[in-house]
Amino acid sequence: MNSDTEETRSQMTVTKSKPSTPSRKHMKRKRVAADQIQATIRVIPGNPERILPLVGYFPSGFNPTRNPDPDSTKVGVFTHKERRGTRLQVVVTPNKESKVDFVGTSYAGEAQAGELCTYGLGILDKATQTLKIVPIASNKIFRLEPKIQGLDPAGKEPASSAIGELSAHDKAEKRIDLLNRYGTKKSIRQNKKMRTLKQEDDPDSQNDLDAIKQGMTDREDTEVSEGHKDRNTPPFNASAATPHEAYPLDKIITTGEWKFLQDIYKLSEGGAEISRDSFPEFVCNRVHKLQLIEDADKRNKLSCIFSYITHLIKFKDLHSMDGLAAGHRFPSMIKDKFSTMFDAVSKRLSTEKTNLLISYVLVLTLIADEFQTSMTDIAKDLKMTHATLRTHYETLGCKVSKKNDVSTVTLPVPLQFPTVRRKRRNN
Repeated sequence: MNSDTEETRSQMTVTKSKPSTPSRKHMKRKRVAADQIQATIRVIPGNPERILPLVGYFPSGFNPTRNPDPDSTKVGVFTHKERRGTRLQVVVTPNKESKVDFVGTSYAGEAQAGELCTYGLGILDKATQTLKIVPIASNKIFRLEPKIQGLDPAGKEPASSAIGELSAHDKAEKRIDLLNRYGTKKSIRQNKKMRTLKQEDDPDSQNDLDAIKQGMTDREDTEVSEGHKDRNTPPFNASAATPHEAYPLDKIITTGEWKFLQDIYKLSEGGAEISRDSFPEFVCNRVHKLQLIEDADKRNKLSCIFSYITHLIKFKDLHSMDGLAAGHRFPSMIKDKFSTMFDAVSKRLSTEKTNLLISYVLVLTLIADEFQTSMTDIAKDLKMTHATLRTHYETLGCKVSKKNDVSTVTLPVPLQFPTVRRKRRNN
C-alpha cells in the first residue's frame, strides 16, 4: 500500500472530529469535469457561390488586435483572373500611415509544400452546444509576411511562383528522374523499353518504332477508307478476292506487337503443356497443330495468333461481372491498345465494344483454322450460345452450314454483309 494512502488514513484518524477536505488533485479533476461541454459536431460543406473563410498567421509577431484602432486594419483578398478558385492573395494593412503590408498567397512560398491533410475552421457555440466545422479557402493557411510598400509590391509574384511552367523536354526529364528514383522495377523496365524505341541513333530500335507508327497509320487509313466502324468489325476489304485479303491480319496485329506474343511459342518449343486453366478451349484444342508445321516462321505466326486470341478473351473476362481473368498477365503494349480500342474506362465494357471484341476473336479463329472453323469450343470460351454466335459470324459476312449436327463456318469472298431489316410503321 502506497504512502499517500497511509498518510491520509493517519490524518483521518487524528482528526476524527473535523470533516475530511478533498485533495488538490481531486479538486482539479472536479473542476475539469465541470468545464466539459457535450457539443454536437456539424460539418458544413463549402458553397461555391460563397467565399470560404481564410486563415492566416503572422510569423513576425504582429498582432492586429493590439492596434489602438482595430477598425483601421484593412484586409484585402485578391484572386487571379483565370484561376479564381486556386490562386488567392491576402494583403493586411495595419493602418493608413503604415509603410508595410503583410502579404500571404496560396501559390508561393510555404503554400507550395505538399498537402498532407485537410484543414478546417471550428466554431464553438456554447449557447447551442454546437461545434461547426467549415473548410478553409484553398485548403491553405496563409503565411502573412511583411512586405515594404513600393519596394516589394503586393501584386508582384515571387520568382519561385508555381506559375512558371517547365518546358516539355524538362518535364519529361524530371518525370524520368523521379521514376528511376521512386518507381517500381516493372515501371522502370517499361520506361527503358519506351526510351529505347524512341532512340533515333539505334537503327534497330528506330525500325521497330517506324514499324509501329506505320501500323498505326495503316490502321487509321483503313478505318477511314473502309468504314468498318459503322459495322463494328475489324478492318476489312469488301472487294477482296481471297479470304486472307478480306480481313488482313496485319491490320489486326501490327508489326510492333508480334514480339510481345511469344508465350505460347516458347511453351510449345520447350515441350511444355498448355494449361486449360490459363488458355481458352479453342487454343488448347489446336495447339498440337504447331508441332505439325515444319516452317518455323509459320509456326511462330500461328502461335502468336493463338496468343492474341487468348489476350482478347481474357480482356473480355476481366471486364465481365465476375472478372475471371484477374490473374492473367497482359503485355503492357497489348493491354493499352485494348483499353483504347474498347474504351475500357470502367469495370465493364459497353455492349457495342463487347461485340467489337467478339468480332476480333471470331475473325482470328477463322484465320487460325484457314477460314473453315467450328463454333463449339469458341462458344464456350466466349460464354455464348450457338445461335447468338451464329449471328455474330453472319455479321462478319460468314456462312454457317450444318452437317451431321456439326456447324461449320466459312468465309466466302467477296464479302456479303447481311442487310438490316427495318420494320414498317403503320400509318
